[in-house]
Amino acid sequence: MRKIHRIAIVGPESTGKSLLSEQLANQYQTVWVPEIARDYLHKLNRPYTFDDLSVIAKLQLEKEKSMSESAKHFLFCDTNLVVIKVWSDFKYGRTEKWIVEAIQKSDYSMHLLTDIDIPWEDDPLREHPHFRKELFERYLQELNSFGLDYQIVNGIGESRLKNALNHLEKLEPDLK
Repeated sequence: MRKIHRIAIVGPESTGKSLLSEQLANQYQTVWVPEIARDYLHKLNRPYTFDDLSVIAKLQLEKEKSMSESAKHFLFCDTNLVVIKVWSDFKYGRTEKWIVEAIQKSDYSMHLLTDIDIPWEDDPLREHPHFRKELFERYLQELNSFGLDYQIVNGIGESRLKNALNHLEKLEPDLK
């Protein structure tokens, strides 16, 4: 059976997760899983609720599973359940129990935590431009509390991609 490294790209809003996911997939000639929440929220004709986060989480997992069939060596995931948990805890003060349990059982080879060192880009779906530092700290806390392997990705432009690639090089011997 072939080894696929699932890499989760996580971090606060407007830290380049989608762009980095796409760049890494292009670099390794593989696929990446887009963030389902964006499409889901665009189609929603009402404000989202706590229950919507559970739906989004399930859709994200389904998309990740279906795209893993097409992956070569790496599957880059623009968000995962850690993002849903941070979002849910921050907005609602709680998270569905099944999400926490799924994080505990997850088997990502690495999480790349995107730093807040790039400028905020306004977007109608983004909610917290003034809480980036607090949210980044929450990501650190969650990744550490679950004992997940992670690396912080920082830098502007090409240096951000190179930073991520340097972290991923640690996994490449496993692919040979």
